[in-house]
Parts: sequence; C-alpha cells; structure tokens
Amino acid sequence: MPQLINRRDLAFMLYELLDVESLTEKPRYAQHDRGTFDAIIDAAYRLAEERFQPHAAKLDAQEPYFDGERVHIIAEVKVALDAYIDGGFLAASIDAEHGGLQLPYTVTSAVQGIFTAANAGTAGYPFLTVAAANLLRAHGTPQQQARYMKPMIAGRFFGTMCLSEPQAGSSLADIRTRAIPQPDGRYRIVGNKMWISGGEHELAENIVHLVLARIEGAPPGTKGISLFIVPKFEVQADGTLGRRNGVRLVGLNHKMGYRGTVNTVLSFGENEPCIGDIVGSPNQGLAYMFHMMNEARIGVGLGATMLGYAGYLVSLEYARNRPQGRPPSAKDPTAPPVMIIEHTDVRRMLLQQKAYVEGALALCLYCARLVDEQAVSVDAAQRKELALLLDILTPIAKAWPSEFCLEANKLAIQVLGGYGYTRDYPVERFYRDNRLNPIHEGTNGIQALDLLGRKVMMNDGAAFHLLVGRMLQDAESAAGIPELAEFVDALRAILDTVVQVTQALSRVGAQGKVDLFLANASAYLEMLGHTVIAWQWLRQVRCAQAARAAAYGADADFYEGKLRAARYFYRYELPRAARLAELLLRLDDTCLTMPPSAF
Repeated sequence: MPQLINRRDLAFMLYELLDVESLTEKPRYAQHDRGTFDAIIDAAYRLAEERFQPHAAKLDAQEPYFDGERVHIIAEVKVALDAYIDGGFLAASIDAEHGGLQLPYTVTSAVQGIFTAANAGTAGYPFLTVAAANLLRAHGTPQQQARYMKPMIAGRFFGTMCLSEPQAGSSLADIRTRAIPQPDGRYRIVGNKMWISGGEHELAENIVHLVLARIEGAPPGTKGISLFIVPKFEVQADGTLGRRNGVRLVGLNHKMGYRGTVNTVLSFGENEPCIGDIVGSPNQGLAYMFHMMNEARIGVGLGATMLGYAGYLVSLEYARNRPQGRPPSAKDPTAPPVMIIEHTDVRRMLLQQKAYVEGALALCLYCARLVDEQAVSVDAAQRKELALLLDILTPIAKAWPSEFCLEANKLAIQVLGGYGYTRDYPVERFYRDNRLNPIHEGTNGIQALDLLGRKVMMNDGAAFHLLVGRMLQDAESAAGIPELAEFVDALRAILDTVVQVTQALSRVGAQGKVDLFLANASAYLEMLGHTVIAWQWLRQVRCAQAARAAAYGADADFYEGKLRAARYFYRYELPRAARLAELLLRLDDTCLTMPPSAF
C-alpha cells in the first residue's frame, strides 16, 4: 500500500522544527514524553493502514446512498470508526477532566492528518465530532457538556455544523432558519440546511447538530444569528435517548470527492416539532460558531496538505520504479531505458510537489503549535499575542494548502502519465477529494476577504505587524549562515514589498473605497501565502543546515532534500509573490469594472 506520510519528515517537523517535546516541561503535558507521542503516532499509522486505507477506493466507488428511509454506508466505515474510538483517537486532544488523553494539539493534528491521507471520507466523521465537542467545551453550559459533549468525546454521538442554506450558501447574513422561543426556555427550530457533512447516518447512537438560526425579532444580518444544539434524538437528563427530533433528511448531495463523508440536505421542524437548546447568549451564535469554523479551517488546510502529500509519495515511488525513455544526451537507441525520475522534467514536478506539501505541512503544524503555546501560557499578554498570530494565519493555513496542494495532486497525476487518471492508482481520487477543499469551510475567495478586509487591518494592523516581525526575526537569526544567505535576502526583500503593498491598500481602504480595496484580495492572499511558506522553508532549512554536518547516509540525503526543495521554492515560486505585488500596487480594477453584460 502507498505510504501515508514520510515518517522521517514528520519526526523532523515535530521534534526538530517545532520542538514538541519541550511542551512536556509544562504542567499541562507533563504526563507525556516523546515515547508517548511516538506510540500514539505508531498506533495511528497501523490503524490507518489496516482499517482506513483498505476500503478507501471501495467507499469512493460505492458512496453512501439514501433509499427513502435510511442512509446506507459500506460496513467497513463503522468497523474503522469503532476501532478509531476504541483506540482513544477521538479523545486524544481532549482534556483529561473530560475523559480525553490531553495530548498536545500539534501531535493530534499530525495523527488526524495520517487518517485523512489514508481515507478522507471515513476520517471526516471524527473530525467534525471533535470540532463540535470543542465548541461546547468552550461555550456550552455544564449541563450541555454533560448531555452532549461527553457522549461525543466517548464516540457515542457524532457532531455536525449546520450553517449554509439552499438560498444563502456562504452568505450567512441571509439565513432564514427560525428559532421560536418555547415556554420551557428551549426553542422550536424551523428551516433548511444544505451541504451538511455527516448529517444523517447510523454510525453512532445520535447526531448532535450545531445549527445557526435567527430568533424571531432578532436584528437583521449576522448580528441577529444565534446558535442551537439540535440532536437527532432528544437526550434525557439521565443521558438516555428520547423521541426522534424533527430534523429529517431531504436528500444527499453527490460530490466529485470526499464521497464517503455523507453530505446532506436537512429539514428542521417542517413536518413535526424540532426542539433545540441555545448555546450561550442570543444573537452571539456566529461568534461561537467561529470557534468551530476556525478549528475546521486549519483542519481543512491540514487535510488538503495530507492529500497532496499522499499523492506526492505515490508519484515519487512510481517515478523511482517506472523505466521509460533515455536522457537527451543518450545516442544509443538500444540502451536500456532509465527510471523516469532520471528525467529533469519529472524531477521538476517532484520538487514542486515536495516544496508545496512539506511547506504546507510546516505551516499547519506551526499553527497547531500556536494552539499548544496558548494552552500552556500563564501570561495574558503572551496569550493575546499568540491569538493574534493564529488569527491572521488561519485564512492562509486554510486557503494556501487547499490551492497549492491540489496543484501537487495535479502534478502527481502528470508524473504517472496515462496511469495517473485511471483508478489503478489513487492519485486521481486524491485530486477529486482535494478539489473540495478550496470550497470547504468558506471558499478561498472568502478567506482572502477575511485576511485582507479583517485580519490584516484589525487593531491597526497589530496581527500583520506581529506576523512580519516573526518572519523578520527568523530571517535575522539565519543571517550569519552563508549557506542560507540567498533565502534570507529573498525573504527580507519580499517582506519589504509586502509591507509596502499593505500600506498602499490600507490607504485606499481608509478613503472608503472598499470595493477597490478588496478587488484583488485573492492576489493578496496568494502573495502573503507564498511569503509565509517561504518563511516556513527558511525555518526548515535552518534546522536542516544545523543538523546536516553530523548526518550521514539516509539522514544526510534527507537534509539535502530539504535544502534543495527550499532552493526550488525560493527560485521558482517566491518570485510569483513579487509579480502579484506589482498588480496590487497598481490598484488594478480589471475584475472590478468588468461589466456582467460583457461576458
């Protein structure tokens, strides 16, 4: 079976680049050590290989279907998920007081990534459930946590997030689902939700839907949205299941990828009463839901990375073992063909994939490390700083991997040639699965608007200046190393340009020209995203360069590979950021002023 991840690279990321082992010096993680981390990763890899990967192609080909009464999913999915729950993976990052293993989020993110690489469809169910449980941990009452969160952590209940509606899509200000107050303090929920992953199945005893709705009389727009817990089956005070609630499946959406994660259209309270409990205060629902959405956005970025990474490893193995053709300099047509990895253009495609997926993995795990640093910090000012940094990196961590690790999947198909688009190899499935990630949890265009319109400008640019400061600090620390001079100089130069672009756009925004200010937000996201990935590559080569002197054999090759991939990214990819900066500085209005009638 294909590799799920390069374990040497994962160890490099966790222990050399991010020094996750140092977290065990803090009281929160003192019960763990590197042995614990390696054991959980080993166990995850075995389970992913034995229970998730073998049915991935079958689940893709035999996707869930609805017969009018119930959803049918191949039996292997429940077998895999039961083993996942029994292995403690669902509760791996949850606090011990709630029944979890209280592992660092960086480690559990790596574990989740392994399962996604093995089988994205099956891995989707626990991903959503953990995110829903974390939302209730942060914002639910003790009673709600006991009734809904703890059964989710135990794997008895699964969770969903219900935001989009057929007429509204990503425009949450336009949702119409209503919440009608009842005499007992609960709410009757009436409306429809669309694109709800995991919305109906029999993989768990119950499904807990977290639903955005508008209480009657609430303010218009996003300010009038509240959040509700709506279970498939009502849950009694003693934890037993009661009557079937009035949430019903209307139908399934059939997607090009992620076919194994059932995707639904749901009806709430249209034919029978549907009762929900409000989370927190009225009209604060979107703020609460962002707790789940931001976690999901980083998770989407990591999932996109792992699908790109899995495709890269398949194409690398293929290139090493597929004989075809001869070098251009070869004059003898009877000479034996070489492995295609000997061809320069194949090496180019492999280098491009490596630069994308290993850069993206470094970013996603860096974001997870920020979550851990927040959890162990006792300094309020430091926690605020970490939160700002995570805020500005979240849209990049979601959008950049889902764009460029999808590109890696495309390159993997190209490396395999004709076999790439057949089902003989999984790379075409990885591409189809990954194509959903630029849309998942807010399209990349929405992430761009969020980055430039909110995150870069909030608090007088505090998060932006903090991010630039972090990047410059790492550039300064590497400045005295001759082998890294090329990278340091290039990163400093593009950072000067990024600051110049951001200041120019800020002036336009301050003049009230909002449409022009945001007209090229996607170009801004790509520019800053490429800069951030270049920073992550500098961090990697700084570690690799320090270790390379004492390395030999396979380790020496590994570190050399890091330096070569960084060189590729800086020479071939980072110049794209400078070209995008030129367009942004011109305040180009080509897209903004194109008349709809002219298409």
